[in-house]
Amino acid sequence: MTQTLAHVPETGPAAVAAGRSRRLLRAVAVLACVPYLSLKVAWIAGSRLGIPDGSSLLEHRATMAVANSVTVLMDGAVIVLALLLTRPWGLRVPAWLLAVPAWVATGLLAPIMAGFPVQLIADLLGGSMETTGGSGEPFLDAWVFGVVYTGFIVQGLALGALFVLYARDRWGGLWAGRVWELPTGVIGAAQRAAAVAAGVLALLPLSAHAVWACGGTAGLDGSQAADRTTGFYIMEALSVAFLAMAVTGGLLLAFRRGRVLPVALPLALAWVGSAATACWAGWLSLAPLTDVGDGPAPLTNLAYAGQMIVGILVACLGVHFLAERSARCNRRTA
Repeated sequence: MTQTLAHVPETGPAAVAAGRSRRLLRAVAVLACVPYLSLKVAWIAGSRLGIPDGSSLLEHRATMAVANSVTVLMDGAVIVLALLLTRPWGLRVPAWLLAVPAWVATGLLAPIMAGFPVQLIADLLGGSMETTGGSGEPFLDAWVFGVVYTGFIVQGLALGALFVLYARDRWGGLWAGRVWELPTGVIGAAQRAAAVAAGVLALLPLSAHAVWACGGTAGLDGSQAADRTTGFYIMEALSVAFLAMAVTGGLLLAFRRGRVLPVALPLALAWVGSAATACWAGWLSLAPLTDVGDGPAPLTNLAYAGQMIVGILVACLGVHFLAERSARCNRRTA
């Protein structure tokens, strides 16, 4: 994959407007991190702001301090990404060093960006957004989720726009054209096998999440079944949607289906779907490490493992596609 950005004119009204837009998006992304970082730093310092009496967070202060420190670093990475995508030194960053954190950020932010607005609407219609720690006691005050998740949505929108602009300048030629125009050899037998394997492995987690989204309790332990809220059903439905996106994007690329579709569409499905499927499941799998609650039930863990494998398979397929197409472009221009 080429490591240099396409030349962008440094002068002229269009260039000035583009530069201002990117600086504005960078400022929005950085400012959107402030509420979350402020809360986390306050909690590390011992504050109980937003934590109600009886919350399980108060029972594991040392563990939660470590977990909060890790999430501070993760949100701090958003600031680094925003700078990388808009500063001159970001042009010299190797492709993989940018793509990996951007993929992870997509996977962690996309479910929140899709789910939280739907939760708000459901709450207005009489649903429950209250989250408990598995014991029936409130986990956090409701306002915390509004502040934090709104910040995440703004971060995701700003970072997403910056990444699209950056990627268009640097690698736009790799997803130009339509699926039917793709040359043979871009995807081989191994990649087609990976796409099929992802589809087969997705059946178990997809079925499990579909059952839970429809109100079923098979595979859930007693506390999980008792503590379900409207948000639970929404996130389960989104898990089904992201799995379907990942598998669909992988199959479209591997077998060149949807021939009239622009190449960018299956790539976008594979990118967002694989990231949300793998990274969100990985994040939820880390919950037992905080010692808050009893952790997921065995079937839930199995579903998370399946999701991570599916997401990684589809992501690897996408990486191979981009690397092979980049190599072909370089051979033609050599």
